[in-house]
Amino acid sequence: MFLPIIGHAFGKRYDLPVPLWLFVFGGALVVFLSFLLVLPRAVAPVRTTESQYADRSQLRAPSPIRWIIAGAVTVGLIAAGLVGSQAVAENIVPSFFWLLVWVAVPISCGVIGDWTRPVNPFAALARVVDRPELRRVLLGSEEVVTWPEWLGWWPAAVLFFAMACGELVYNGDATRPGFTATCLLVYALLSSVAGFFVGAPTWTDRGETFSVLFATWGRLGWLRFGALGRRGLGGGLRVPFTADASRITFVLLLLVSVSFDGLLSTPAWRSFRTAIPLTGVRFELFETAAFAGLVLAAWCLFGGFAALVRRVGNLEGSTLTVLSGLLPSLLPIALGYLVAHNAEYIVINGQLFIPLLGNPAGIVGVHLLPAPFNDSYEINPNLLPSSVVWYAQVVLIVFVHIVAVVQAHRYLGHAARSQAAAQRSEWPWIVAMVGYTMTSLWLLAQPLVETTASAVVRGAGTLAMMLR
Repeated sequence: MFLPIIGHAFGKRYDLPVPLWLFVFGGALVVFLSFLLVLPRAVAPVRTTESQYADRSQLRAPSPIRWIIAGAVTVGLIAAGLVGSQAVAENIVPSFFWLLVWVAVPISCGVIGDWTRPVNPFAALARVVDRPELRRVLLGSEEVVTWPEWLGWWPAAVLFFAMACGELVYNGDATRPGFTATCLLVYALLSSVAGFFVGAPTWTDRGETFSVLFATWGRLGWLRFGALGRRGLGGGLRVPFTADASRITFVLLLLVSVSFDGLLSTPAWRSFRTAIPLTGVRFELFETAAFAGLVLAAWCLFGGFAALVRRVGNLEGSTLTVLSGLLPSLLPIALGYLVAHNAEYIVINGQLFIPLLGNPAGIVGVHLLPAPFNDSYEINPNLLPSSVVWYAQVVLIVFVHIVAVVQAHRYLGHAARSQAAAQRSEWPWIVAMVGYTMTSLWLLAQPLVETTASAVVRGAGTLAMMLR
């Protein structure tokens, strides 16, 4: 039977209890008042060791048993996607990748810390083939190929952009089990080749998207799991981001991808889509260009405010250095949006795993587990009250912007020559923070979705799914 599988953050519409302008300006006022409270406070000096931390993903020592298990799961997923049912709801591959790996795991890293390094199958593959003796036989030299400095984190950023486009733009194709499995296979081969040529540490630091992604989110988590920084929420933010355009782009992509997803769900975008004479592939290409344009706009926006911060505070270093120093204030915002936008989606769509565990590949006649791990399980779309979720989203978005204000205050307090200069430099950035708060609250307040029994909602895994 057909069951509605909701989009990332919104199920039934919950009407605003206050006028929209009051809701938006009220949230912005809370953020601004927190800024006024933080502004006079002096900043504790940074530890010397913290300023010397390297911006790396910290590849863990080999853990053969965990890597074997992770590899077996990956092989099983690829096999299930290639030979199993191609119906999205009947195969575990789309839910496993687009819901668990792409959404739930990053959130868990942002809360707990980057726990994924011992079980990352792509990092494991790179490590397995990173053998000097193998390079000597095939290349005539044991030395790895030097990673060009100009390449930076661009491979990780480009791969993340491609995956985000699969989620947001090409969802109809990207969520097909066979397509997802093929992409996993190709990516595994890419990681193997890259690990062989440039070495596993370099590849996982700069190119392997999931290692970079989970390590970046992990800076916010409570535990370090061997990563640099202090224990506690946001302890990894003390590790500076490299002042590199590719590294900054990667972090901005985390913020922009969720904002773009929210924009695609608004009535204004839906009206725009029906108004322009583009359909099919042409409109998908247009949305891809719009996504890239939004990333460029974020660069211009935050880069411009960083330049203003540098000028007003008379800070040393380039605008790129100042912007990289302010990235720790953007990362909590990105996590807040990720959680707010996907909480209800995870809770409701995550119930698909219960029937899928009984027949992961969706092969007719296979029943590995008894009820409720079979067709008898029915998705409960009302597991979380929409009003509770919506209020929690509002509180979370305002809270992470307050955290961002504190992080920016900390960085500028260290970077400025005096406390007076630091306080001056904070004013342009609070304008950016308040503006982004108002934008995000406006997006949240839009009348996004009315779910019906036959609704098909955009987003990763947001197709109406037919349970077996």
